[in-house]
Order: sequence, then C-alpha cells, then structure tokens
Amino acid sequence: MMSKKLGVILVGHGGIPKGCPQELVTRLKRLEGQRRAANQPMSAEELDLDTKVRQWPRTPETDPYQAGLEAVAAQLRVNLGDVLFAVAYNEFCAPTLEESVDELIKKGATHITVVTTMFTPGGSHSEVEIPEILDHLRPQYPGVELRYAWPFDLQLVASTLGEQVKRFS
Repeated sequence: MMSKKLGVILVGHGGIPKGCPQELVTRLKRLEGQRRAANQPMSAEELDLDTKVRQWPRTPETDPYQAGLEAVAAQLRVNLGDVLFAVAYNEFCAPTLEESVDELIKKGATHITVVTTMFTPGGSHSEVEIPEILDHLRPQYPGVELRYAWPFDLQLVASTLGEQVKRFS
C-alpha cells in the first residue's frame, strides 16, 4: 500500500510589483474581462501579458505583498511540520496554483490541501476561481486528492481579528 504524502499550498492574491509598466497590467485586465464576458479560453496575447507580469523581477521593496505572503508561508510551514509545502498566487505573481500543484505532485504529494489568505465570503478568487482550477486539475491527477480548505469559520476569523485589536488596545 502506498503511503500518504501530504502537501499544502498557501494561495495569496498577488500584487503588481513597482516598476511593472501600468500599460501591461491595463491591457491584461482588459483582455481578461473580455475573455470572461465571452466565456472563452485565454488568448495567446493574454497569456503572454500574464506571464510577463507574473515573471516581473521582484524584491521585498518592489513587491511587499509577495514578501509578506512569503513570511506568513514560512511560519505556516513551520507550524505544519513534515508536509510538502508551496505558495501560489491568483494573479500578477508566480507561481500559479496549477504550477504549485504540479510541483508538489512531482515531489510525491498524494493529498494536497489548498488554503487561501482570503478569508471572507464573496470574493471571486476564493469562491470561484480556486474551486474551478481544482476542478480542472482533478482529472489530470486522478491518483491525487486535491482538497480546498474553504470556507473559513468566520467565528475563528473574528476571534483572530479580535486578538489583533487587543494587541493594539
């Protein structure tokens, strides 16, 4: 019997790095909107722009969001112990969720849990895009269990926020 190898992917929104030309992002978002409205696959131009923005050089100074998510990821990795671990981003930053799933599977993960930093209901990334991506990936990896740790228990989220308020009161 094959042993179970756990993997975890932390998904963040992703940010636009300072220095990335605004016209690239504007054109990318326009193409994305047109594609979604027409329910079409990504065009070659949109894919090229998406790749350029995601691969734009970053430092903690030019992309503080990425640096912050990586800091959270480092602590989460420690808290989880012996699991395979990766970070992914919904947009503007690499790697994608698809790339991180593939990475963990190549490292031997057989059970992957995806968790996002987007806690509240109503967000298109957390409620629509991540589940759609996982639904698309499952048939490609039939021997791997892909779980999504969603929705969050809002009482726990409120408790965490309350503890944060107390730290500053």
